[in-house]
Amino acid sequence: MASAGHRSNLLIVGVTVVATLLCVGVVINLTGGEKMVTRPLGHLYSIKDPQFERTMGVLLGPVILPGNRVDSYVNGDEIFPPMLAAIRAARRTISFETYIYWSGKVGDEFAEALAERARAGVKVHVLLDWVGSSKMDRKLLETMESAGAEVRRFHQPAWYSLNRLNNRTHRKLLIVDGITGFTGGVGIADEWSGHAQDPKHWRDTHFRVVGPAVAQMQAVFGDNWVKATGVVLHGSDYFPNIEPAGDDPAQMFSSSPSGGSQSMELMYLLIINAAVHTIDLSAAYFVPDEISRDTIVAALTRGVRVRIITPGPHIDAETVRRASRALWGDLLAAGAEIYEYQPTMYHVKVLIADRFLVSVGSTNFDDRSFHLNDEATLNVFDERFAGRQEEIFERDLAASRRTTIGQWRSRPFLEKIWEHAAALLGPQL
Repeated sequence: MASAGHRSNLLIVGVTVVATLLCVGVVINLTGGEKMVTRPLGHLYSIKDPQFERTMGVLLGPVILPGNRVDSYVNGDEIFPPMLAAIRAARRTISFETYIYWSGKVGDEFAEALAERARAGVKVHVLLDWVGSSKMDRKLLETMESAGAEVRRFHQPAWYSLNRLNNRTHRKLLIVDGITGFTGGVGIADEWSGHAQDPKHWRDTHFRVVGPAVAQMQAVFGDNWVKATGVVLHGSDYFPNIEPAGDDPAQMFSSSPSGGSQSMELMYLLIINAAVHTIDLSAAYFVPDEISRDTIVAALTRGVRVRIITPGPHIDAETVRRASRALWGDLLAAGAEIYEYQPTMYHVKVLIADRFLVSVGSTNFDDRSFHLNDEATLNVFDERFAGRQEEIFERDLAASRRTTIGQWRSRPFLEKIWEHAAALLGPQL
């Protein structure tokens, strides 16, 4: 006879599965991006082949610009001070776009810094996603707006535009005076403060860019500012002449359902398809669709070492973790190494290919980022920069637990049911 605890677990799983199926019936009616890439690309060139750079700069759009310096910052104690310092030093313009902006100490600091610069006459533009900023107290908006900052919510719902609610700006961009840019995974919330010392303080990486690629970052922000306001930001205050600042070739790549919903996934597929030695992926949300899994398996088949770090027991969306685990079978069987980060929520979004190309930004490895959200990713083509990111990856790997194909196959039956039910939501996660 089943114990009370076992019956309780069965009930929880049963309710979860039914709720998931009901959710599927709802979300399939929401607006989604068109999926265009359905067939493997074919391995034609390597990451270091000039043809690959031509493809990345022509087929995908933004040119690769030399002369940049890209610095990385690990966790909030390193990330927030340079961002706030750049804001406080602004003289002409601040362009700030983010998905998460929640109330708390960090939110207060940014609101006050942006408000102070607006009062000083700096043109301050703040674009917040309506969904992602739902935990933001109205007083923070009033602090910025009363100081003269322009604050807009991206796709704030109205009766005539409910079909856009599922299209969110997930971009994380800060551009100051058109010459300094920041991007990466960090949100404006206390969860990102500290140094990932416990489950209440998340692990993330953010990046500062100085050099010509900042103009591309400003253009990406300007694209969504037009969508939100109808106003074009232009002129030397936003696009000044930018001198070379370093040796990192880089490009700022963006995607949107209104401007090529499949282009971000295509970028990732091109990178994985061109790799010949190693792929190291830090993925806060890893729910790969069939073409992505096939492309990774093809890379493994030709001898590429693939290592993936995903969140472990500490995650803000357990359904995403369950959906992810349901899809690991083919990857693990082909030789992929998949690890779950143990200390806290793992929110990093970094892809390192052949220790040469590093792709960083807001994009998750899932259908929502590939087809539904507005995203922005910085690609850096430099061995030294890639080497620094590899060192960070290795540190994260040491704090992670690997799942083998045997462990995956032998997980409890109830877990398999839960995970496969969650995977049905994959296109919306």
